[in-house]
Amino acid sequence: MHNYRRLLRYVKPLWPQLLLSIIFMVIFSLLTSAIAFLVKPALDDIFLKQDAEMLKLLPLGLILIFAVKGVTNYLQSYYIGYVGNRIVTNIREEVFYHIQSLSLAFFTSIPSGALTSRVIYDIAMIQRSVSSVIAGLLKEVITALGLIGVLFYRDWQLAIITLIIMPLLFFPIFKYSSKLRRFSKKSQSQVAEISSFLQESFTGIRVIKAFLMEEFNRREFFRVNEKLFNLMIKRLRVKSLTAPISETFGGLAAAAVIWYGGHQVISGHTTPGSFFSFMTALFMLYGPIRSLNRSNNQVQEALAAGTRVFELLDTKADIKDKIDATSLPPFSDTISFKEIDFTYNQELVLESLSLTIKKGETIAIVGRSGSGKTTLVNLLPRFYDVCAGMITIDNYDLRDITQHSLRNQIAIVSQQTILFNDTIRNNICYGRTDVCEDELFGAAKSANAHNFITDLPESYDTIVGENGVRLSGGQQQRLSIARALLKNSPILILDEATSSLDTESEREVQEAINCLMQDRTTLVIAHRLSTITHADRIVTMRNGHIVEIGTHSELLQKRGEYANLYNVQFSS
Repeated sequence: MHNYRRLLRYVKPLWPQLLLSIIFMVIFSLLTSAIAFLVKPALDDIFLKQDAEMLKLLPLGLILIFAVKGVTNYLQSYYIGYVGNRIVTNIREEVFYHIQSLSLAFFTSIPSGALTSRVIYDIAMIQRSVSSVIAGLLKEVITALGLIGVLFYRDWQLAIITLIIMPLLFFPIFKYSSKLRRFSKKSQSQVAEISSFLQESFTGIRVIKAFLMEEFNRREFFRVNEKLFNLMIKRLRVKSLTAPISETFGGLAAAAVIWYGGHQVISGHTTPGSFFSFMTALFMLYGPIRSLNRSNNQVQEALAAGTRVFELLDTKADIKDKIDATSLPPFSDTISFKEIDFTYNQELVLESLSLTIKKGETIAIVGRSGSGKTTLVNLLPRFYDVCAGMITIDNYDLRDITQHSLRNQIAIVSQQTILFNDTIRNNICYGRTDVCEDELFGAAKSANAHNFITDLPESYDTIVGENGVRLSGGQQQRLSIARALLKNSPILILDEATSSLDTESEREVQEAINCLMQDRTTLVIAHRLSTITHADRIVTMRNGHIVEIGTHSELLQKRGEYANLYNVQFSS
């Protein structure tokens, strides 16, 4: 019920369309009851009394009833469908916006395929709930009430007997709802697992083929797919039980009514027309009850999906702006890391680390794998928050300024180039519509990308493919640099931007990086130490601590950690 109350929040803005749908539902349901009501005059007046006038009027009345039923059924279906689709669209947007507000720590804990499944599959399941509850249940309840009214009008004693037996028809709803919801939630979790598996398999297909892992992948997919099959069969078993149980109890009710009503007709206490009008209403009543059982199955599945979606919406962003957060003025002086600690998954990654960077400096950060280099630079754009100490820019604590104003002054070029399945033009401009051709071409030329772009058949309108698959690694990286150049931020982070490139590509990318670094404050994480020998200062890290700071020549003379790293790399 809590989830339904939350859904009502999305329904409120759509009350005009919902009200129209309810009005048409009421008309449709009353006309359905009218059909059962007309059975008595049809049988008594036409077939028993042979009333010719009634023979003319009744068929015309039926034609009119069915015509109006058709129109109202269409209109109520349209308006309730509009409400359902609008609600689901709004929920999907809210979920997507909320996911984007969460920190990187959240994305490292949940596979992207599972998130995709929740945004698409689970929310689509909620749409069934909206349609079933608001449209199906409401329409069937109104129809059932109208038919019950006919039952009491025709024979109130027989109607009471019927209502005593009728609760048995709802037995499956009370008996199997919780089981169905439980199996549905497990099934949806398994769908998310399959979605994650497929995404990893498709994006990693080169590695799979290179390591001859196709058979292993087949076995893994068979395992997760069979697990889903078993859950779906359990859910199907529960769903399939509801209809036969309801029909069995319905048969018992019908038999009791026929036995009692038959005695009433034989004894002359009621007419055949009244009895058959009663029976018609009773049999028509079975349809709404069966629909209620079926709708309940969909509702339980949707409740399970709703639980998963609302769990996602209830996830709190651990990185968020303070209410009184201010905008960061243009960077002008220093970046300071002051006695910072950072813990990830209960493991201390950085401890009591301090570092001051002057405007215009190029700071290289080196160290063995796992020393904390990437974690350090990820704290600057506030992808994570420090656990102790503080990071300041021009004496502004990062936690006191807005994330937007902070990240607007930082550009990042990483080893893992992110390109979208769009044109080269849109990948470089990325989200900006105010970029003129001269700015675009200038950024591409500075990134050593303009020549290879213009050599492509469609030039800047070339689609790069998913993750830039149609371009080489060096071309991808140069587009990423062009994007950073166009952003023109005063602070630049380079995270091993050339480590995965061949020598020729590295030369071209390094030229582009040198252009990008001009007049900027730059933090460089370097794997190839030859690329950072001209840095103003080199920071050497080990086990979350800074162990050395100096120029390339100074650190070589110290014969410490940096010298060891340098000698190992160049001796090999």
